[in-house]
Amino acid sequence: MTTLWHCQGVTSPSTAGAVRQGSLRELNLAVVLRRIATADRPPSRAGIAAETGLTRATVSAVVDDLIAGRLVAEAEPAPRTGAGRPARGLVLAADGPAGLGLEVNVDYLAACVVDLTGAVRHHLVRRADLRPVSPADALERLAALAAEARAAAARDGLTLAGAALAVPGLVDGGGLVRLAPNLGWRDVDVPALLAGRPLAEPVAGIPPLVVDNEANLAALGELHAGPPGSTSFLHITGEIGIGAGIVLDGVLYRGARGWSGEIGHIPVQPQGRPCRCGGQGCLERYAGQEAILAAAGLTGADLPADTAATRLADLAGAGDPAALTALADAGTALGVAVAGVVNLLDLDTVVLGGGYAPLAPWLRPPVVAEISRRVLTAAWSPVTVRPAALGARSAAVGGAASVVRRVVDRPVAWLARSG
Repeated sequence: MTTLWHCQGVTSPSTAGAVRQGSLRELNLAVVLRRIATADRPPSRAGIAAETGLTRATVSAVVDDLIAGRLVAEAEPAPRTGAGRPARGLVLAADGPAGLGLEVNVDYLAACVVDLTGAVRHHLVRRADLRPVSPADALERLAALAAEARAAAARDGLTLAGAALAVPGLVDGGGLVRLAPNLGWRDVDVPALLAGRPLAEPVAGIPPLVVDNEANLAALGELHAGPPGSTSFLHITGEIGIGAGIVLDGVLYRGARGWSGEIGHIPVQPQGRPCRCGGQGCLERYAGQEAILAAAGLTGADLPADTAATRLADLAGAGDPAALTALADAGTALGVAVAGVVNLLDLDTVVLGGGYAPLAPWLRPPVVAEISRRVLTAAWSPVTVRPAALGARSAAVGGAASVVRRVVDRPVAWLARSG
């Protein structure tokens, strides 16, 4: 089971001051639930009281509310080691609210359901070349897939508390897709086209649909599913397009207008191949999935995005010369772009996600070689390059996980609905 709740810092006794401000119940609910969500092992009521500075009576009342609202469950007691009854630990409930993650990509649609514990309960993929399809038609198909995921969640007794949609392009704060060059989308109002679709149950204070860049949602998923302590990194999603999510000190960096991370359009050969964006020599034209397939001699093969990387990995693992050369060249181009980002932001970790994750054994060496050659500090401060914890499905899973984190951050909204 994949967990999306690695601890990025636990609540300390200083929280006691915060819970005396504003709505006591709302803040106390959030403090206690967050403590349970980020604990290394199931904490007891007494342990939560000691760590947060709340009274035992307050913690007990809050926990009762959280259990009644299907946000928390009691774990099985630990084996008795002495006199007295062992304390019951508390864990996130697996049968309450869940998040729906959706993804529109160039040649597939995906829907994912993640429960409150971070477990991926359902992951559906539909292959389709969406380039000749209108945005309205593509989103109509996505809504049908979302309905399948919602029905599957209902059969498990789960209630979808919200949805997050990943799109490979520039998305503004209102969900308007300004530009998705590989899809041919420009100024597409996604929320308006999906209006009236029952993607999730209405929960006050939790958006029914959030639209974001695929790389951003993938990076948020990695932040919580990756190794503990990894709070600053560059997460690169490699599909037909290439995007990056930048996480600095545990926070996703979006840029002044929310459009950061377009690493696929960094020129690695300024006078090189023309790109769909209108530029030349963009990284995407040398390390994107279509470029790698073409270099490996697989142009025209029936290889949708969710199988292309696996096919390339199989060929490379078997020692196919064309596949090995294609991946080495792509890794070199990727390393050139990555080295520039690392020099600029002083990052110590690069995560290969999306279609790059299964190809990491072959992409990583040339990426590391370029980083070692081009990053000024590499000699005494090596950069870690690793595959994403969530693999190729990171965008949809990260989107779903962002929904359940909103529930954990503001449980009063869910309790108001369920109560």
